[in-house]
Amino acid sequence: MPVAETWLLPDGVADILPKQARTIESLRQRLLNTLAVRGYALVYTPFIEYVESLLTSNDVGGTVNNHDLDLVTFKLIDQLTGRLMGVRADITPQVARIDAHVNPTDGVARYCYAATVLHTRPQGLSASRTPLQIGAELFGHAGIEADLEMIDLMLTVLFDAGLTDKLHLDLGHVAVFRALAVATGLNHEQEQILFDIYQRKSIPELKEFCQNIPQGNDFLVLGRLGHDLPALAAQLSPQAQHHTDVLYALDQLATALAHVQTHWPQINVGVDATELRGYHYHTGLVFAVYAPNFAMPLAKGGRYDGVGQAFGRARPATGFSCDLYTLTGYLPESAQQVVVAPAGRDAALLAAIATARAEGHVVVQALNTNEKFDARAVNESATHALVQTQGAWKVAAI
Repeated sequence: MPVAETWLLPDGVADILPKQARTIESLRQRLLNTLAVRGYALVYTPFIEYVESLLTSNDVGGTVNNHDLDLVTFKLIDQLTGRLMGVRADITPQVARIDAHVNPTDGVARYCYAATVLHTRPQGLSASRTPLQIGAELFGHAGIEADLEMIDLMLTVLFDAGLTDKLHLDLGHVAVFRALAVATGLNHEQEQILFDIYQRKSIPELKEFCQNIPQGNDFLVLGRLGHDLPALAAQLSPQAQHHTDVLYALDQLATALAHVQTHWPQINVGVDATELRGYHYHTGLVFAVYAPNFAMPLAKGGRYDGVGQAFGRARPATGFSCDLYTLTGYLPESAQQVVVAPAGRDAALLAAIATARAEGHVVVQALNTNEKFDARAVNESATHALVQTQGAWKVAAI
């Protein structure tokens, strides 16, 4: 490789430079504190482990790998054991392993995390392949109360990050589609075709497809009226309206919708029964928050019961995550006061430097003594200088 190309990074991978890094780190600390004061214990997980742990699904027995996660996971051979390992593409399965086997708790357990993950491909236009993922997981409670707490927590995190303008929350429930698919006897290929149509929101294709399957009108209603919960419930077939799983899912959606409308009136909220992101992973209520003019969600989450089965302990679970790089892209760079002090080991000067740092200022001391002290020459980001006035050292703007 030519020397001129050795500094280039792969697509979707980038350095984080000082100003942005300062903003990201400040936000990371603030949001982890938001999670901590609500009882979510911080955990650190390894960035690499055996793929059996990283790709476990919530299928009965936990024997089928999570296909969606498998596609975005880098894999390599462990030189010590010869076994296949993966670089984490999502932290949720790792936290599930901790809850199930490493740190088992009889009651409700709450965890949070903030760490880099790695994707084989960007998950959206201009998205990073190395997102800095922050999130929270709640284990041990199957009721909708846990889902509502997670929705509240997700919105609180976004508000604490300063993202309060024109947010939209989408609510969905994978059990509606899953129950209808089973009831109508769709095979795997038909289910995948219908799933893809819903993802693309293609009503003409949906009409054509539904003409050739039993109770196709139910799937058509799902696509047409996915954002109108009362109309959707009313126009489903009698069989679907009396299906236990469908009724349960629609009731949960109505409860979540009412909760957000009551407690988060500043949030634009809607129901999308065809929101199937993570369909092969989630088991119940799913949710995602969007900002204007941005296709990818700012934060997303949902219920994924049983994911710990592969580790010997299936538990109900719900959680959410977001990318700190994405969040900081909506924020202005944080201003920072940088004080430059002249070179020297004078006791009074050193004491003044120590005092300024104790007060929270960034203080950079010059390395060389010059006849004419130029703060900006010492540090181009300098906003203030430590100057001696009437025998005392003081911080002054430059």
